[in-house]
Amino acid sequence: MKRILAFMIACLAAGAVAAAELGDDGLHKAPWMRDTFKDLREDLEEASKDGKRLVLFIEQQGCIYCKKMHEEVFLQPDLAAYIEENFFVVQLDLHGSATAVDFDGDESEQRSLMRKWGILFTPTLVFLPGEVPEDATAIEAAVAVMPSAFSKATTLDLFTWVNERRYEIENGEDFQRYHARRIRERSNVAQD
Repeated sequence: MKRILAFMIACLAAGAVAAAELGDDGLHKAPWMRDTFKDLREDLEEASKDGKRLVLFIEQQGCIYCKKMHEEVFLQPDLAAYIEENFFVVQLDLHGSATAVDFDGDESEQRSLMRKWGILFTPTLVFLPGEVPEDATAIEAAVAVMPSAFSKATTLDLFTWVNERRYEIENGEDFQRYHARRIRERSNVAQD
């Protein structure tokens, strides 16, 4: 009887995970994503005015890893709050036919930009600096690119690393060392 009750509770808990909302374009949506005209130059300007960092979320319809990130990682309240507070998020479609404008002025279908940038996997997160040279593409200007799905801890560490500008030489800690240190710190807190 205890096994049946435990199984029923596990099934209810699994069903309690919120399904990621799908937009009309078939991509998963989060409340902190911005609906823009996809002119990356304008998006960067608006992000800067808001005191936020621009990050591009590249996804595709039917992507099981995108779904996993939206249902298991991005729904975590502390991560969602951190993203919303510090980042201006623009979603792009790996196979999208809607146009977007790159920083170099190239206006193309999103799928053409993805080929130009060499994006192969979804989700891919592209983190941009506060300023991008006019002749640079988004991928050339990126301070970090995160292809594929990761755990909440890794994702939060990367967002924090970018937000704190640790990629700048004077901050002197590459992401792998930063992430390893954060893992040790979380482990030490858990043991206390």
